[in-house]
Amino acid sequence: MSIVDQEERISKLKRMDNPTSKELRVRAAEGTKNFKAAWLSFAQVLNSIRQDKLYEYWGYEKFEQYSERELGLKKPLALKLVKTYQFVEQQEPAFLKQEFMESHEASVLPELDAINVLRLARNRKELTKQDFQELRKQVFDKGRNAALLRKDLLSMIRERQQLDPDEEREQRNTAALRRFLNAIRSFKKDAESLKLVRADVIKKADELFRELELQLD
Repeated sequence: MSIVDQEERISKLKRMDNPTSKELRVRAAEGTKNFKAAWLSFAQVLNSIRQDKLYEYWGYEKFEQYSERELGLKKPLALKLVKTYQFVEQQEPAFLKQEFMESHEASVLPELDAINVLRLARNRKELTKQDFQELRKQVFDKGRNAALLRKDLLSMIRERQQLDPDEEREQRNTAALRRFLNAIRSFKKDAESLKLVRADVIKKADELFRELELQLD
């Protein structure tokens, strides 16, 4: 950049640094906060309507019918709003308070889709408590967006699913043993009902079945 270009850029920045531009910047930040908080307020209303079954009073048999016909909300979105709100209410009640919004910058306020990803991640058996807490921190402390959070989640799941050869072999053996037990169980049931074999053979099969079951404990 030449000296002339640099001087012109500095001059332009000075012209833009005025009370109007500063006010617009503040209003944009406030608008972002209001935008991110709006879904939460709306979801709270939907949750109350669903819990109290007010839609029945309004002539609808199901909440989904009310949300789609009267509000124009498809079932997946309506349920995502309600379930995500319930998750916040149970797991992150501080987010519902006005102080949370006031104490956080607009850029780090969590968004609906990111919280929904976190909600679904809570039920993943592959994740440890530490994994979930790390994801939670990314959402509520750093405002990580849903797309990046999904990548973090998938990375954690892949990492947890990588087994060492011994553990993987043990799982295969256990699965094979369970299939064998199911076959014995089926044989024993058919043999008893149809009287295909002698009672002493059935007794031996029953003893073998119990011994194999002990190995799985």
